[in-house]
This record gives sequence, C-alpha cells and structure tokens, in this order.
Amino acid sequence: MKKQTFKFTSASVDYYFNASIKQLKEIVDPTHAIIITDENINALHATKFKGFKTIVIPAGEKHKNQVTIDGIINQLIALQTDRKSTLIGIGGGVITDMTGYVASIYMRGIAFGFVPTTLLAMVDASIGGKNGIDVGIYKNMIGIIRQPKFLLYDVSLLKTLPQADWSNGFAEIIKHACIKDAPMFKLLKENTLAKFQKNKELLAKLVERNAKLKTKVVQQDEFEQGDRKLLNYGHTLGHALENQYELYHGQAVAIGMVYAGIISKQLLKFKQADAVVEVLAKYGLPTQMDFDKTKAIEVLKMDKKREKSTINYILLEKIGKGVIKQLPLTEIEQIIQSF
Repeated sequence: MKKQTFKFTSASVDYYFNASIKQLKEIVDPTHAIIITDENINALHATKFKGFKTIVIPAGEKHKNQVTIDGIINQLIALQTDRKSTLIGIGGGVITDMTGYVASIYMRGIAFGFVPTTLLAMVDASIGGKNGIDVGIYKNMIGIIRQPKFLLYDVSLLKTLPQADWSNGFAEIIKHACIKDAPMFKLLKENTLAKFQKNKELLAKLVERNAKLKTKVVQQDEFEQGDRKLLNYGHTLGHALENQYELYHGQAVAIGMVYAGIISKQLLKFKQADAVVEVLAKYGLPTQMDFDKTKAIEVLKMDKKREKSTINYILLEKIGKGVIKQLPLTEIEQIIQSF
C-alpha cells in the first residue's frame, strides 16, 4: 500500500494506491465507521465488510435522488451515527456521489472516505470533492464540493466489473488524455482494453496516472472558476443525453466528445477529430447516436455550466490541449441542429 497526501483548499486527502480493501481497518476504526454500498456490490463483496455497520441501497443512477438520501439519513439516525463517525462509500460513482453528499449534510458534516469499485469511479467520480444527487433528468443538480478524508485503490475489485463498465471508465481516461495528456492518448492508441484488463501492473499505473491528473487540476481550481471546467469535456451534451436515454455515463460522455470534436473542428480548426473517434471505438464506446435534438437542447439549457445566455463549452485545439469557450446558447443550438 502506497500512501500519498494531496492538499486542497480546506482539506488534505490521503490516497492509498496499490492497496487492498482488507487494509480498510488500518485506515478507519470499524466501531466508528459505516459503509454505504449498493445491492450489487454487497452481493459480490459482503464478506469483505465484516466488522463494519453497513447500509445497502438499491443500485443504479435512478436511485441517486433525495428519496434515497432521506432513507440513508434515517438509517444513520437508527445506528446512532454521531459527529465522530466516518462514512465509507464503497461502489461506483453513484455511491461515492451520494455518500459524500450525505456526509456533508448529516449533522452539518461528518468525515467520509471512498473505496471506488469501478474504473470510472477510480479515475474520475471519487476524486475532487464533487458530491450530489440528480433531480429528475437533470444530472447532479443538487450538491456540494467537499473533500473526502481518504481514497483507497484496490484494482482487484475490478475483476467482477462487467465489460460495459470497463468501457464506461475508459471514456473518462480518454477525456483526460484529450484535454491534458497527449502522451497518454498515444499510450491508449498503442494498447487495447483487453491488454489493460490482463495486465494488473499496467492497469494500476494507468489508474494512478489518471487519479493524479484529475487531482492536480482540482488542486489548482477546486471550486471550478477556471481550468477545472476542462474536466467537463464531453459532458455538456453528454449530460443532456444520459438520463434522457438511460445511457451509461461513459457512453453519454463518448457521444459528447465526438460532437465536441466536430464543434472544435468548426470553430478552432481542430484536426484530430477522427483520431478521437477511433480511440473511443477501440475501447468499446459509441461514436454516433440518433437523438431528439430539440429535447437535448432544452435539457442542455438547464446545465450547471450555463451562465445567463451562454455556456462554457469545452473544446480541443489539439490532442492534449483543451480550451474553455463561452458560446451563446443560440450558437450551440444552431450547431446541434446542424449535426
């Protein structure tokens, strides 16, 4: 287990790389900790939670709402959870988002940490302190930025991951490469999903590289006033499609990246849009989709990145260099309708 501590504006977070979930008891006292997980993870890994109080919720994005939060809070009260307790979210992005949110509002804030069990959560969702819930089809409409106490990385947990979830996670890895890491884009072109799945060492290095890349971006702009917005590459249109069509997050982001590439080509003379499409397809992600453009635009208008009549849209000048462009909603609407 390799421990590294990263400092943010108001907190320090301990990252435990190359760790095992068995080492969780070395990090937190089980008598003052409550695990929050979902039915799928509990069915696979319940034996690993021995000694901990556990709250199990239904699995899936459709349960990432205030009703579920209220249920968790009622269980925390029944367990006599106090301000010295630590919540541990064990699962994918839905679990980490909700655990961080509950911990941030319960008794005005208690400690929490994460053990991400999906590739997407390891490289993206668990990092950076964004915690929240959806409101209907509107993604992450309610939430707070608050850092976890720790992150524990056990890549062996990925063994039980369905194939679609591997592709789902690689969408965020490809995103990171596109906006900030051209050499990693080359690495992804040279390798395959199957190779990363078979080679634990190669996979662990890739996870750590992405975790540190996102961490560095967040450290420089924790409250999303500048460069952290780059992490929304592919997410603007992606979020407008995700819940509307019940897509995997990675699938929605992949579609969003394809269209962001087209817009980048139109507005910034981006020359590598085809290369992005090729890498997305190589890792099992969709690169085209028929969708109701008018409805997508209506949802997009409620995006958190909207500022009055404009949206901060993330485009590419070249692979490894994302840029923030403030585009009028009318221009975005024209571009999307022309797809």
